[in-house]
Amino acid sequence: MKLNQIARELNGELVGDTDLVITGLAKIEQAGPGELTFLANPKYSKFLKETKASAVLVARDQENIQIPHIKVDDPYLAFLIILEKFNPPQQPNFSGTHSTAVIDPTATIAKNARIGPLVFIGRNVSIGEDTTIYPGCVLLDSVSIGGNCILYPNVSIRERCIIGDNVIIHNGTVIGSDGFGFAPVGDTYRKIPQMGIVRIEDDIEIGANCTIDRATLGETIIKQGCKLDNLIQIAHNVVIEENTVIAAQTGVSGSTKIGKNVTLAGQVGTVGHITIGDKAIVAAKSGVSKSIPPGEVWFGYPAQQITRQKKVEASLRNLPELMKRTHQLEKALIELEEKLKKNERGK
Repeated sequence: MKLNQIARELNGELVGDTDLVITGLAKIEQAGPGELTFLANPKYSKFLKETKASAVLVARDQENIQIPHIKVDDPYLAFLIILEKFNPPQQPNFSGTHSTAVIDPTATIAKNARIGPLVFIGRNVSIGEDTTIYPGCVLLDSVSIGGNCILYPNVSIRERCIIGDNVIIHNGTVIGSDGFGFAPVGDTYRKIPQMGIVRIEDDIEIGANCTIDRATLGETIIKQGCKLDNLIQIAHNVVIEENTVIAAQTGVSGSTKIGKNVTLAGQVGTVGHITIGDKAIVAAKSGVSKSIPPGEVWFGYPAQQITRQKKVEASLRNLPELMKRTHQLEKALIELEEKLKKNERGK
């Protein structure tokens, strides 16, 4: 694309050669001739003078730029828009229903849905328009999949679970596995029947090898706009409200309620039956043992409000010196006591 085409696409202000041809996109520290890059994080400003990119996307207030550039409101978002132009979504190499798919005759599949090789579709399954089911997926009885969804290879969706519209589920994820419920009977355990379902609402993306357990009764719910990374465990009867993001290796215990626009960073773990308020943030590797109020940032193990936790961390870093000082004071105190005793005996 020519640079002036890109500027029109982004409603940006072009400074420099309007006919410059852009052949690719790259990060600012790696870009070369013919490539467009972007500057969104100030810590990368040092690369602005040395980048070999032919052009750069910058914020509207950015100054002192020697190469052609386009000023936009949000350089990162603008870069993503152009990235999609240069790399349109790859279409599957199959169309219609593949001859090796096993489909129960009671299933309802939209005419323009794509069903790949070796897919299994059970009784009374419903699949919406423009949905793509990649090879090896398994949809058990009475599963409902909305329109414009993508299920990548080897996704399994257990019986009666519901998937909304515009949902992407990556390889190996399991939706609707049994919740971890066992009742102690003497020295053994009896399985508690897991009779509920999982409901995934619209505009959700779920990473690879995640597990979302069905409810014991009722529903495990992930609401509209949520984004889940890879390797996440969501236990039975969890409710995750709209537009929450969860990073890899997080585990959410049963019946936890997570609010809107919450961020759980990588390797967060929660106990069950707690509430995490709207717009709360839990930093990486935190263990959440109690409910978190809305809007707060928590960190640590066990997690607590981050300003308090930073004081604890600072104290721990000074602990060796504090211990050394304590031993010195104890020794000095013992010497002082012995001296006082000698003085008493001298009287």
